[in-house]
Amino acid sequence: MSDNCLFCKILKGEIHAIKVYEDEFVLGMKDIYPQAKSHFLFIHKNHTANVNEMSDDSLSIAQVYSAIKKFTESNELSKSGFRVVTNVGADAGQTVFHTHFHVLGGEKLRGFGSR
Repeated sequence: MSDNCLFCKILKGEIHAIKVYEDEFVLGMKDIYPQAKSHFLFIHKNHTANVNEMSDDSLSIAQVYSAIKKFTESNELSKSGFRVVTNVGADAGQTVFHTHFHVLGGEKLRGFGSR
């Protein structure tokens, strides 16, 4: 964990978050600035700065996506569809440098291939 990382502080219980999923490896929480009707963030409990860094440990990525699958299936997001997005670097919009995956759904989403 990193001492200055917002998500590490959430994991340590120093900052409150509305948790929607948690297991031994992964935490899911509501996004405080939602960009869709349903907007959640999923993080691995091991600190990495971005998905490129996390890719050195493919098991971590599998654990996050397994958690997303369990969550979206138990909350019926998988029935209507959802999007998973991760940003790498400030130019892509990353503002917290702890690898995180945005899970968006609950409504018809536009962009990313929509015409």
